[in-house]
Amino acid sequence: MTTIPQPMPRAATLGWRALGLLRDYSELVKARVTSLVMMSAACGFYLASVKSGASALSWGLFHAVLGVGMVAGGTAAINQVMERDLDALMLRTLRRPLPAARMSAAHAAAFGLLFTFCGIAYLALAANWLTALLAAATSVAYLFGYTPLKRRSPICTFVGAFPGAMPAVLGWVAARGSLGWEPLALFGIVWFWQFPHFHSIACLYREDYERARIRMLAVADQRATANEIIAYSLLLIPISLAPVWLHMSGLAYATGAVLLGAAFFWTGLRLARRDPECAPAVSRTRARNVLQASVFYLPLLFVLLMLNAK
Repeated sequence: MTTIPQPMPRAATLGWRALGLLRDYSELVKARVTSLVMMSAACGFYLASVKSGASALSWGLFHAVLGVGMVAGGTAAINQVMERDLDALMLRTLRRPLPAARMSAAHAAAFGLLFTFCGIAYLALAANWLTALLAAATSVAYLFGYTPLKRRSPICTFVGAFPGAMPAVLGWVAARGSLGWEPLALFGIVWFWQFPHFHSIACLYREDYERARIRMLAVADQRATANEIIAYSLLLIPISLAPVWLHMSGLAYATGAVLLGAAFFWTGLRLARRDPECAPAVSRTRARNVLQASVFYLPLLFVLLMLNAK
């Protein structure tokens, strides 16, 4: 005896649709990247508060992290609208809401613009105007500097590192209302960290980038990419000690920063060593190791910095 399948209850259907829509919005704002941006902003705010003797756990921290997160998420959505044709050509991005046709470009653009402008306004009202202006400049640099350059030149990674290194600075300025050497040190750490991080991603997805004609250095020259990973991860070690020189942290942070930096540098060295099975290209396994190390390195370094803040 055959059984006739029963239709799913309306409430369950709506629940699944809501879950799918939530997942699409999460992909649209690049939730994982945006969460790292928010963490960096929180670190900057915390360190600025400790430096000035104020309480770090305050509504100001909440406002700064929320505002920066809104700008970052909105900018990511606009970026996906601008690059939807490229995303449709790459295996790792073709299931995003726009290339998969689960969301229209007009809807995503309206959402991204609204989120970005509301985030900037929120920072202006809840933090200060300097934070709002810097957040707006960061968004503009990412969308109209880094994004179009990806189609033209490998210099896009260098240009994109500037807006990418701003979140901790935004958090600092939200707490202090001014710039200085301390936020510049935080900027430098993230700026140098981005090259091993993004180059390792480019090595992993080289065929995708080549198919979409994105001009990453890994597409043109993988050996030069490996050399840059080594150079920037090595320079990151002394740069990560800048907070110690500026009396933002102490010996515990310095020790941890050197150990973390040495481990990160070692993964880059292994990537550059020729692998007979994949020469002249770099090993995917070793590129994945660099990426994994970079994902652990920055949060651990910032946690150490906050725990040993002066």
